[in-house]
Amino acid sequence: MLKIKRVYESANASDGVRFLVDRLWPRGVKKEKLEMKAWLKDVAPSPGLRSWFAHDPPKWQGFQQRYRAELESNPDTWEQILEAAKDGNVTLLYSARDTEHNSALVLKTFLEEHMQK
Repeated sequence: MLKIKRVYESANASDGVRFLVDRLWPRGVKKEKLEMKAWLKDVAPSPGLRSWFAHDPPKWQGFQQRYRAELESNPDTWEQILEAAKDGNVTLLYSARDTEHNSALVLKTFLEEHMQK
């Protein structure tokens, strides 16, 4: 099962394997606090796409399409997450304030679709 969680929320046993899926390190967070398996910077949106989107909700549809295209062309960046999900829970950690318009949501949906193939 795939879940998403803000990095500022406490870890718990039901999280399973935890991956940070942001390109930039979250402000004010110590590495030890995250209790994560890996920081997967390259699975995050490209710097150009991240700058273009800038968490602007009217650009949400376009962001999703562009980010999904980036993910499709770079399976090496997300295959580790799918492998971990075969063995149990996986939590994707993100730092964005907007819980409804962020790359972790897109990544989770994208990975869930690939798990069903």
